Amino acid sequence: MKFGFSKSQKFYLGVKRVIDFVCALFLIIVLLIPMAIVAIITKATSKGSAIFKQPRLGINKTIFMMRKFRSMRADAPQVATRQLAPEEAAKYVTKWGKFMRATSIDEIPQLFSILSGKMSFIGPRPSQDYEHEAVLVDARDSFDPTAYMVKPGLSGLAQVKLHRDHNPMHKAKLDSEYVRKLSFHQDLWIFFASFGVIFNREKRKPKVLEDANKSE
Repeated sequence: MKFGFSKSQKFYLGVKRVIDFVCALFLIIVLLIPMAIVAIITKATSKGSAIFKQPRLGINKTIFMMRKFRSMRADAPQVATRQLAPEEAAKYVTKWGKFMRATSIDEIPQLFSILSGKMSFIGPRPSQDYEHEAVLVDARDSFDPTAYMVKPGLSGLAQVKLHRDHNPMHKAKLDSEYVRKLSFHQDLWIFFASFGVIFNREKRKPKVLEDANKSE
């Protein structure tokens, strides 16, 4: 039987949209001047636009433009960093970009996507389209429910549990688990756990999911 949201989950999705809108609007107002400063530093320290734009898949695989502060050189390949070899990715990330990534400052412009309803604070991270990230899209589609049943988020279950593990099947499994267990309690836990990921940058061995290994 194909997965469907319960009545309480459908109600929460409506509440979640209100929370997203109010919090995103508040943060945009509060961070307006800091965002301007970050944009100026980004422009001053490397060539190119301060904002990096890339099409991503949202709910039901609808395409939207995701925005970040540019952390890589303007001539970097237009793919997700995880798709590049570590040494190649390091070559393209700017010095200021490394700091932004370490502190997640580069993610701040996504507040505008949350405000417009394209994203949420919590949800599966938005993937690129099938042409550029087919492995992850296929992995997500192999699970029921799929990650594309909800809006993508700034942070998600896979991000706080896997962090350095970029295995698409591991991510897709946790994305599906997130959708199945959709709740305020789960979102609240992910929200606070995300700060732990940001402030704990020590290298650690990825957590391997036995169930995900079996499905590969």
